[in-house]
Amino acid sequence: MHPKRKKRLYLILLMVVGIGIGIGLALNAFNDNLMFFYSPSEVVAGEAPSGHPIRVGGLVSNGSVKRQENGLTVNFDVTDNAKTVTVEYTGILPDLFREGQGIVARGKLDDHGVFVADEVLAKHDENYMPPEVADALKTAHQEGVEGQAPGTAAQ
Repeated sequence: MHPKRKKRLYLILLMVVGIGIGIGLALNAFNDNLMFFYSPSEVVAGEAPSGHPIRVGGLVSNGSVKRQENGLTVNFDVTDNAKTVTVEYTGILPDLFREGQGIVARGKLDDHGVFVADEVLAKHDENYMPPEVADALKTAHQEGVEGQAPGTAAQ
């Protein structure tokens, strides 16, 4: 092979390897920052990864909001009307946060099944619900209706 062609071949191979490494690093960074949404039913079923950042959404269960003595840590339950997940959040809750309210929490699931939230988002008016939460509630309702014996009412 001619020395010029050999030099060009090495240069092209070096560029291909460099581009491949760059794409691999970009995909790895994208995967680390990817955050999936899970409903409480999916979390209870074990589909959500433990220790990896995720989002969980649903309705705040009535009577479940409990503040700890330090005043900033709040424990509450989030439900999709089928299953319930306990959420622990330290910080100031949004003004629109209340029981029966649709929320989306961002954080990690600990080894005990408690979702430790870094951020809690509440819907901004009474007609809006995040699409993920609406879909999760609709799916849980359909599964609950399909799983009932004929003639029984949904609870």
